Amino acid sequence: MVNLSRRRLLQATGVAGALGLLPGTPAQALDRALRETIKRTVSPLGTTLETVGVATGTGYRRLTAGPGWPLVVRGDLAAAQSGRDDRRTALTSFVQFTDLHLIDAQSPARVEYLHPFISSAHRPHETLSTQGATALVNRVNRLTGPYTGRAFDFVLCTGDNTDNHETIELEWFMRILNGGTITPNTGDASAFEGVQNSRATLYWNPGDSTADMYKAKGFPQMPDLLANAIKPFSSPGLNRPWFSVFGNHDDSVQGTIPSGLPLVDDLYTSGIKIEGFSSPAAAEKLARAMRTSPLSAVKQLLEFSGPIRHVTPDSRRKPFSPKQYVAAHRDPANTGPGPVGHGFGPANAAGKDLYYTFQVAPGIVGIGMDTTNRAGLADGSLGDGQFKWIERTLQAGSSRYYDSKGTLVRTSAADTLFILFSHHTSDSMGNTVPDPANIFEKRHDGPALVALLNRFPNVVAWVNGHTHHNAITAHRGATPAQSFWEINTASHTDYPHHARVIELTDNGDGTLSLFTTLIESDSPYATDFGASSPTGLASLYREIAVNDIHADPARLGGPADLNTELVLAKPF
Repeated sequence: MVNLSRRRLLQATGVAGALGLLPGTPAQALDRALRETIKRTVSPLGTTLETVGVATGTGYRRLTAGPGWPLVVRGDLAAAQSGRDDRRTALTSFVQFTDLHLIDAQSPARVEYLHPFISSAHRPHETLSTQGATALVNRVNRLTGPYTGRAFDFVLCTGDNTDNHETIELEWFMRILNGGTITPNTGDASAFEGVQNSRATLYWNPGDSTADMYKAKGFPQMPDLLANAIKPFSSPGLNRPWFSVFGNHDDSVQGTIPSGLPLVDDLYTSGIKIEGFSSPAAAEKLARAMRTSPLSAVKQLLEFSGPIRHVTPDSRRKPFSPKQYVAAHRDPANTGPGPVGHGFGPANAAGKDLYYTFQVAPGIVGIGMDTTNRAGLADGSLGDGQFKWIERTLQAGSSRYYDSKGTLVRTSAADTLFILFSHHTSDSMGNTVPDPANIFEKRHDGPALVALLNRFPNVVAWVNGHTHHNAITAHRGATPAQSFWEINTASHTDYPHHARVIELTDNGDGTLSLFTTLIESDSPYATDFGASSPTGLASLYREIAVNDIHADPARLGGPADLNTELVLAKPF
């Protein structure tokens, strides 16, 4: 354990600046804010209200426990009334997982050699994604809502559950959430066949002394890491029901190139893996095409040349289709803690319409959306059929709403609250390229969806992922009642490796509150480089991630995006 002063911990977490306007020193202000936060909780243990991992120093940094993050009350949409803690009633409590990116790090269909131009193409910790996700399951199984004490009604994964939509990645996802044995290895059953033992200087080679670009930044040798990473281990599975929505990495090659192209799909199960590039210019050109022109990227990918490695072919790497994604969820063998289908029902079986509703809790309806675009590219949009379905669903649970011209409409419908879930955010839904399977269908962008939701006072929140950032946005409507919160949570592949607890309460004063509390995996901050247990490997997963040469501190967000109370008007 690294010994740090409180001042250094505050500087490392970035909290000092946020508390600079409060009386006293930043450390004193933090202590007061945390004391006031804890007074309002039922049980903060195991959350970032209690403690947060902190990396300090230079070169390869080690993690240690730092002070928790205090609650920030946001009154952007409605004023917070005094005494509400004594009046509040819990309506629901649930957990959001997002962007787990369970990765087959040895797949021939990966493009790790593009990481100097696309940071997500390769991460030095990606061989440990399954152990990291299992440690997150362990954390959730030990918690209840920190402000309400309510057992979680469910867990919902907001997409990019797999990294490269491989059948084996989907199998790992199911076993981690439902419980079972995971063997995070493909190809050769007894050896690792990926870029991290290639001796190429483009990657961190933990098992040897290759002078690679990561060791130049201080990365150490971990001789047994890869052998330990592919050993079988068990997940207990979640002890609460779970749901999922579809993300672009669940749908397309590296989350960008459209699926179903025979020559590209053949790469998955081939025995040849490209480990580098013949020229940086060619790699940069391919990276640019993957961001802007999927069909051009396909052509360049098939013509790309570079150092290759012969690997063991594996049919389990075959990419799955949206239909197969739904079928895996509906398979009785994958029911786990429930519900059957995990949100997907008979209407979704064809794999065309991957959206659904479910009961969050009495009086609250959840809407699981599909914001991916089958035409490729990372960002998303909504087809017109789904857009109109969302409108009809909201109308069916609203005794009053506003039409597209702003006119108030009253109905005899019984009122319910609505929480929406998707992979993409309101500002990452600009990809309105026509769906190849329905080229004449209009597609709607993020602002169009926000405008729709602002017409329905019963909408309280939209929860999403995709950006790998923590960000909470207030969407103010034409009247206070027409406002809602958008809650975006960082990924569990790029540091800071968060999931989010969300609790909805009725404050008994004409307002509702959404409490958002970030959580980290259940694994020690400090661990040994030779760790071999699943928990120890999960610790290394987090520590290596914070040291990634592409790590972006901005992904953490600001204090108003972390542990918050989001107040809004009660619509009925």
